[in-house]
Amino acid sequence: MDRLLARAAPWVFGAVAVALGLALGIALWPEPAAGTLRGGMAWIPSGTFDMGSPFEEFADARPVRKVALDGFWIDKTEVTNAEFSRFVEATGYVTDAEKPQASPEPGRPGLPPGSFVFTPPSGGGASLDNHWQWWRFVDGAQWRHPFGPESDIKGKDDCPVVQVSWNDATAYCRWAGKRLPTEAEWEYAMRAGEPIHRYAWGEELNPGGRWMANIWQGRFPHENTRDDGFDRIAPVAQFPANAWGLHDMSGNVWEWCADWYSESAYRNMESRNPKGPSELASNDPSEPGVAKRVQRGGSYLCSDLYCVRYRPGSRGKGEPIAAHCHVGFRAAK
Repeated sequence: MDRLLARAAPWVFGAVAVALGLALGIALWPEPAAGTLRGGMAWIPSGTFDMGSPFEEFADARPVRKVALDGFWIDKTEVTNAEFSRFVEATGYVTDAEKPQASPEPGRPGLPPGSFVFTPPSGGGASLDNHWQWWRFVDGAQWRHPFGPESDIKGKDDCPVVQVSWNDATAYCRWAGKRLPTEAEWEYAMRAGEPIHRYAWGEELNPGGRWMANIWQGRFPHENTRDDGFDRIAPVAQFPANAWGLHDMSGNVWEWCADWYSESAYRNMESRNPKGPSELASNDPSEPGVAKRVQRGGSYLCSDLYCVRYRPGSRGKGEPIAAHCHVGFRAAK
């Protein structure tokens, strides 16, 4: 009996130590190095950062708050068409854009299967004050046909999947044993240990004459000169990774986050591992009463002449059921 107790003692001690460590929030083993890659994911170390933006363009990202986060894993790239295809083949999942949608107003017709597609207006007189001039609901637009029924994703396995709603992204994450990152996690991962800069990579838009993200060049919304090499969506990892090994945290496609969106979320944000406001507290002044989830990172439709929300600290938002041709996601765990 004494020998058995002697053999069991180290295991008992270890179990007690682990339990005590969890209770007290003590790390008993060192974290992986920042940016360690495993299974297509990068390790983001625990730490503290300044969340938000001091720039006047981003009023909903103020005040800048000091936030502490535990370490986590996050996909090094956006989820691709190939990865989402495997999920759909394994589960038979049908996305929100593939279903007809009932009208929120009784007695009014709903929408057929389809989604929103960027459609440059003809002529040169579009006003940048009305975004509905270049957004159109297209019957049959969905993740397999992101720009309408005549488009497809053949040969685009490495492009980010788009036309996925927040609901769709969450369903994929559950299947993959992951989750969507919180807004705080997403911004912390984007900054990769750097202080607040105008751009994710520093203070210059094109350091050394090189484009660092897939965004719009030219006269929006009529002309894209494609100086960065891409007209619309680019395959993942075509631009340099940040210091923690993550690609496309600026531009290419917007990325869903776990949080509900509120214009005033930062005023009452928790200082450690914030989760964002409740659904009831979700507030977008441009559409009062419509609860929305956070999107981050901007897209190929952003530019310094129109939408600058590919820059650090900026925020986007969308209804959980909504899908667009420039919105995708990456997963965390």
